[in-house]
Amino acid sequence: MNVIKYISILLFILTTSIASSQIKFEAKVSKTKLGVNERLRVDFQMNQDGDNFNPPDFSNFTVVGGPNQSVSNSWINGVRSYKKTYSYFLSPKRRGTFTISQASIVVGGETYKTTPVKIQVTAAVDIPKDPNDPNYLASENIHLVAEVSKTNPYLNEAISVVYKLYVSEKIAVDNWNEIDSPRYNDFWSQVIDTQGQKVQKGKYNGEDYRYLILRKAVLYPQKTGKLNIEPLSLNIALRVPTNRRDIFGSLMMTRVNKTVSAGNKSIQVKPLPENGKPLDFTGAVGDFKFDVKTSKKELDASESLQLKVAVTGNGNLKLFKLPKVALPSSLEVYEPEHKEAVSTKLSGMRGSISDRYTVVPQFKGKYPIPSISFSYFDLKTETYKRLSSDEIIINVLNGPLSNTTSNSDNVASNSNKQAVVLNSNQFAFIKTKTTFSPVEPNHFFKSNLFWTLLLLPFLLIPIAIIVRNKKASRDADVSGNRIRKADKLAKKYLSTAKKSLGKKEAFYIALEKALHNYLKAKLNIETKDLSKDKINNLLKARQVDDRVIQDFGAILQSSELARYTPFDIVTMQEDYNKAAKTIALIDKQAR
Repeated sequence: MNVIKYISILLFILTTSIASSQIKFEAKVSKTKLGVNERLRVDFQMNQDGDNFNPPDFSNFTVVGGPNQSVSNSWINGVRSYKKTYSYFLSPKRRGTFTISQASIVVGGETYKTTPVKIQVTAAVDIPKDPNDPNYLASENIHLVAEVSKTNPYLNEAISVVYKLYVSEKIAVDNWNEIDSPRYNDFWSQVIDTQGQKVQKGKYNGEDYRYLILRKAVLYPQKTGKLNIEPLSLNIALRVPTNRRDIFGSLMMTRVNKTVSAGNKSIQVKPLPENGKPLDFTGAVGDFKFDVKTSKKELDASESLQLKVAVTGNGNLKLFKLPKVALPSSLEVYEPEHKEAVSTKLSGMRGSISDRYTVVPQFKGKYPIPSISFSYFDLKTETYKRLSSDEIIINVLNGPLSNTTSNSDNVASNSNKQAVVLNSNQFAFIKTKTTFSPVEPNHFFKSNLFWTLLLLPFLLIPIAIIVRNKKASRDADVSGNRIRKADKLAKKYLSTAKKSLGKKEAFYIALEKALHNYLKAKLNIETKDLSKDKINNLLKARQVDDRVIQDFGAILQSSELARYTPFDIVTMQEDYNKAAKTIALIDKQAR
């Protein structure tokens, strides 16, 4: 019996020894789901001391604290308990689902690694306030506010969003950086340049504050119903006062990193009324004037004139189509050249858009250009209005007569026939004597011109064979043809941007417009569908590489940021080259 007891004790001690000798190295997080304005604690724990600790790459986070090292060593009932911890405090850079990769350490000559941990970062959340926490003081004295001009607009009515950072005079801001930008998925948006803004003084909740306007955006809602304006989030390094004082009696300051958010804003978008909506209404909303004019009203056949259809005023100028022109078949009309002279301010778009047609008459006559109508929704009266042009008569003075004109002339001449009266002098004009002189014969046969024309076809045969072989080789080069076609397409869409190199505002507006126009043509989508997620999904569905999709999104983001950040000519050229290359790659890869 005693032997069994001793064996049991020996087995227990052996089991305890083996269990205590197992090496554990694991990663523990304070939470797996957090808001973009919260902090995450990550602990890397081991039960035996090791060397060469190698932390993971926190590429999607900002390390705001750590590594902090702690060691715990205790004996309980004769059993040693050891724990060593490396702690990090992280701030997420943006929303999304991220993975904290493996950390490694060497224990006893062997390398041990932690298990990767997935972290979900959501939009900003409300954080409980603690009066004894410096973060509470920061949250009470710094505020990011989004001011929306109107919360109940019509579809395609302009509203503005102004982001202001209010800072109390009690604290000091060292620097800040943007960690999450609002994505206006259901809006046509335009960010207005806020460079050069100065700190101003104002009131916030009845108290004196300093404030700075960080961003202004003009939004045109493209959907009806309840729409959400996502928050802007900033990571701010600031100093707040503490309860301690220095030797001179002044309050001591402590540094705090604070994430602030403008908060979500919801608006209710009203649909345009159906009552009284014209059949030719194309979505124009605002206050407009309509004009149709020609460069000339009198000209000869085969000469050209310019017919301009223009809308000027204040409203969603880039978001509707101009009415088409219907002309008589005897007037040859070319595809119009579309021009936009639009500036976007906080009140919305203002300027003009126009279609310029080149018209070439073929025959003599008078041709009417019928009245053209344009309808829009007037926000002031909340009714639809129609503007119509006057009829314009084009008088073609000289040129051939059309079949219709000739037939009508013949009918008219036949109806006015008169009897012919003969007289004795009716042949008096015929001369009976001539003054003709002989002409020297010009022998074409066997002349230089004769031999040249005779041999020319034989000389052209080898040239035609060479050209045909080169064309066949070029046609067989499928990959090369696609590249050449893509390069030609890129040059077509980016021609306006290239002309504006050196002019930052004009260049990036033209670049952004070129990219949007290319996507609309390539993916067959409308302007209202030009959201980042929609574009990414469509390009992925067309089997475009993720790297190319990321480059395209980066160019669009660069075009938006460039309007309120300093850019030089070198950067513009790089963005232009990158845009041309990306368009070419998308056109090559898209199925």
